[in-house]
Amino acid sequence: MNLTDGVLRMRYRNSQQKPEFMKPDQLYKISVDVGATSNVFKKGHIIRVEVSSSNFPRFDRNLNTGADQATSRDFISATNTILHDTEHPSALLLSVIPAGTIAR
Repeated sequence: MNLTDGVLRMRYRNSQQKPEFMKPDQLYKISVDVGATSNVFKKGHIIRVEVSSSNFPRFDRNLNTGADQATSRDFISATNTILHDTEHPSALLLSVIPAGTIAR
């Protein structure tokens, strides 16, 4: 079950007005806002995070070439890597509301 999602086209990671293409083998620190949502996670529940280069047709297609996504037919597959070691920590930040604090 998908609770929420967010999108960040990497060429616009620093500015919506001035696209900057990524360089192979360069590391990028990014944040993706997934909006507000709510769910009760009970003991034993597991959270999965998915990272993708595309979610068409929900979001505009991503050709991974820099070409115009509306007219180009050429595309390439992308490899996404999330580093999560001591030198490159990653985080999923979740707000927690303690049980019993919300009026029913």
